[in-house]
This record gives sequence, C-alpha cells and structure tokens, in this order.
Amino acid sequence: MNLDVDAETTAFRAEVREWLAARLPATPLPSVDSTEGDVAHREWERTLTEARLSAVSWPVEYGGRDAPPLHWLVFEEEYHAAGGPVRIGQNGLFLLAPTLFAHGTAEQRDRLLPRMARADDVWAQAWSEPDAGSDLAAIRSRATRTDGGWLLFGQKTWSSRAAYADRAFGLFRTDPDAERHRGLTYLMFDLRGEGVTVRPIRQLGGAPGFAEIFLDGAFVPDADVIGAPGDGWRVAMSTAGHERGLSLRSPGRFLAAAGRLVDLWRDSGDDALGDRVADAWIAAQAYRLHGYAALERPPGPHSGSLGKLFWSELDLALHETALDLLGPHAEVRGGWLDGYLFALAGPIYAGTNEIQRTIVADRVLGLPR
Repeated sequence: MNLDVDAETTAFRAEVREWLAARLPATPLPSVDSTEGDVAHREWERTLTEARLSAVSWPVEYGGRDAPPLHWLVFEEEYHAAGGPVRIGQNGLFLLAPTLFAHGTAEQRDRLLPRMARADDVWAQAWSEPDAGSDLAAIRSRATRTDGGWLLFGQKTWSSRAAYADRAFGLFRTDPDAERHRGLTYLMFDLRGEGVTVRPIRQLGGAPGFAEIFLDGAFVPDADVIGAPGDGWRVAMSTAGHERGLSLRSPGRFLAAAGRLVDLWRDSGDDALGDRVADAWIAAQAYRLHGYAALERPPGPHSGSLGKLFWSELDLALHETALDLLGPHAEVRGGWLDGYLFALAGPIYAGTNEIQRTIVADRVLGLPR
C-alpha cells in the first residue's frame, strides 16, 4: 500500500477544506427526519452539487469530477472533520449508484444519476419484510408481469428514509416456484405513485427515520429493472457489498468521532478510561489504513464483511466510551446518545455480524463448513 499522497490530492484536500469552511451552514440543519430538515438537506445537497462535490468520483456528465476514489476518501475525511450535515441522499449516492454503475444501463444512469446527485430524487431502501427478518432470500413481496412492466404486491418494513423519500429500490419475487435465491428481480419504484402507501415508523424520539411500504398493484416499467429479471440476488449482493464496505461507512466519519472522543476525554479529566479512548483512536486510524488499502484490491469479503465487522464494533466502542465518560450527563449530551442508539443497529443491518463471521470463515479463511 502506497501512503504517499501526490500534489493533486494535496491540492484537492486544501480546496475541500477551504470550501467547507466558507459554506457550511452556520447553525446545524433541522433533523433530516423532519419536513423542515428534508427541505434544508436537499438544498444543501444542491450546494454540494454546484461545486461538483456531491459525488466527486462520478463522471462529469453525472455531476461529479471523474476524480480517483482516493479523492472521495479525502473528501469524506474533510467533510466529517468539519461536521458536515447528514447526507440525505446517501442511499442513492452510496448504495444504488454503485449498483447502477455495475449492473444498470446507460439509459438508467443518464436518467437517474444527475437527479440523485442534486437530491431531486431521494431514495429509500426496500429490503426488509415483516416475515423475513435478516433472511433476505425469504422475502414474499412479489412482482407480476403486465404489459410494459411489472405490478408490485406486498409489504416492506424498516425502510430507511422512506418517510420523506421520492423513490425506493429493492428485491421482489418474480418466480414463486424458483429456489430461495433465484427468481428474484431488482426493481426501482415511486413511493408517491398509485398503489403505494407509506406509513412512517416513529422512533423513541418521535422522528420517523423509517417507514413501512405497502404495495397493491403499483406499476413499474421495464426500464426500472436493474439487471435481468430473475437475477436480482446477484445484483442485490452488489448493493449489500457497498452497504458493508467503505461506500456507506467511510473512515472519515470514524476519524472525526475518535477526535471528538479524545477532546471529550481531555475535558473530563478522567484518567481511568484513557486506555479505551486510545484503543478507539488507534482503531479509527487502522480503519483509515484499511480504506486506503481497499482502493488497491477488488471488492470482496476482505473489504465488505471484514470491514463491516470492524467498523460496526468500532462505532459501538466509540460511543460506549463517550457515554461512560459523560456518566450521568450522557442523556443531556444528545449527540453522543443519539449516535449510540444508531450504532446499536450497525451489527444488524447489511447482514448481521453473525452472518459476516460465517462469510469470513468460509471465503477469507477457508475454514471447513
């Protein structure tokens, strides 16, 4: 792994740092899980897009800079260090877009990516179902053939961003007689169209960070199938790989959190937890090096499953240490508490950590079944 940074990358880092210092909102935006926050975060994404910073590694025609992946890692480091707003379009930018680059058509990319970069379309994930749990292959929602496309039936739950999103992507069973991982098709659909009902799921704090989606004959044209009908599992695993890997959880966010944890520890005067703070800071640096190394090898369980195990447990360690430092003040220092509540989901989504350990044992270590 080459850790030498060229002059172009150094100049890009300086540009991003200067741009963020000049344009970051002076006060935090309203919660992304609110009507006001939805509007404000979409507007922020358009500001990023005007500077071609929403997706720096995308081709220019889609709103990017056609920059190398290293520049994306650098942007993420600077963005999180500066305390940039939540990326409202992250499901599209970091999950669906890589899937479209790998499996989509040129027409789909031309039609969807520029709107995605500007947050004209915010995307939700439509994977989980009430009776499937973490077993994605057990889904029952179905798509049936009709003239020019498909009709969707069924229910999706815990759909992130669905309460305010415009569109969603997910798997549907198109051949009920096929084996579990076969006969599935990857489809995109409108959340505000006929035959679609979105029911927000309010969390303990009252905000609807997730929603249920009920489908009763919603129409999807053939142009919104990603990959071939029946080949949805392979396409979905491409999306899941990005959800587990660097795309959704870049090292920059953990470097920033580790830096805040060190500051909190220094302010607390609590020497007893110094070892845990140091461990978390070192782990964040290790994940950064893992990210740089991942740029030099093809995607796979090394960057996906191993990475997901590492960052999800690191996220918990960072926040648990912070809460222990805060002690009885933890509940009124909402940033760390809110982050901890979200970190609890890390070992569950994108394939539970138990599943990831099985993948690592089988595909990385080659252990016998």
